[in-house]
Amino acid sequence: MFPFDATKPVVGKASVVINKPTTDIFVFIGDRFFENYPKWALEVTEFQPLNGLQVFVGARAEQLRRDQGQDIKSVFEITEFHPFIKLTFKGLTAPYMNSYYLEPGDTEQSTLLTFSFTLLELELFMRPFEKLIRTAIEEGAENTVENIKNLLADEMEPTTQFGV
Repeated sequence: MFPFDATKPVVGKASVVINKPTTDIFVFIGDRFFENYPKWALEVTEFQPLNGLQVFVGARAEQLRRDQGQDIKSVFEITEFHPFIKLTFKGLTAPYMNSYYLEPGDTEQSTLLTFSFTLLELELFMRPFEKLIRTAIEEGAENTVENIKNLLADEMEPTTQFGV
């Protein structure tokens, strides 16, 4: 028996505080996911929603990612869509899952965004490299939340100005 468990997931998680209300952030990440995902997932070189732009549980998309010099094509499906709280999608043709979780921040105008990427299976020959893979996944998670934060700072106007 090998000392590695091929079914043990490898998880990378990162959080960031964004100075925007939870509702604004969820509209950007959740409601407009199919429009905005390629903006923060910079490794995605091709992206095609398969059921239109509306986000709902069961909606699917196909993506081509450029990771570590390799093109990886996959189809994923939205598995959780809880407005203003959580969006999750899971690979149908590859063993991964992405989650975006929103929590109110310390003020009404701030939100804690937590992103997690889970590699649901790691092939046996890759298990000796699990630490390196985990580091790369964690780095990718950090980049994701920073990209979202930067996009929101650049693209979104405040919902209200001067209480109006």
